[in-house]
Amino acid sequence: MKNNKQLFFTFFKIGLFTFGGGLAMLPFIKSEVVDKKKWITSEEMVDIIAIAESTPGVLAVNTSTYVGYKVGKFWGSFYATLGVILPSLFIIIIISLFLKDFLEIKLIKYAFLGIKAGVTILILKAAFTIFKNAPKNTFGYSLMIIAFIIGLFSIYPTIFLIISGGLLGVGSYIVSIIENTILIRKMKAYNFLPSNCIGGEK
Repeated sequence: MKNNKQLFFTFFKIGLFTFGGGLAMLPFIKSEVVDKKKWITSEEMVDIIAIAESTPGVLAVNTSTYVGYKVGKFWGSFYATLGVILPSLFIIIIISLFLKDFLEIKLIKYAFLGIKAGVTILILKAAFTIFKNAPKNTFGYSLMIIAFIIGLFSIYPTIFLIISGGLLGVGSYIVSIIENTILIRKMKAYNFLPSNCIGGEK
């Protein structure tokens, strides 16, 4: 129950003080669950983002569900997910009651202008965090550049980028396995490795 309470209040705080959607939440999620609580690692965070963006649902909800399940199984995922959605639910209900009057307030208009600028910085920070923890190789750099160009000019739908990126990643993994296997067999043939080392296993 202690972990469940921590999960609930941690993600409630993230949902309450974050504007701009899931990508804008990523720096706060990383700060809370990776740096402070240490529930997951930076590498796991990148994997979670990839899975959350590739599956149906909101990124923040999918992320909270995964982290909650790792920490507290079913009830952990329940409380983490509940915590992250409640602030948005309450705020939307309140705003919907007087939406027209709310938008006519000049102070609110200027506040939203500032929030938009802040959200842009948060999204850029999230992109930098993902880039910093992503694999550093020629294939990874090439794929990121191609995806950026395609996304920038809206050449193909987002779903195409997701599916293509997944297929290219699997293809790269298979190619690396084949290359490693060939290299190990060559080294074995020249007596660089013990005879019981086959396919990379000793």
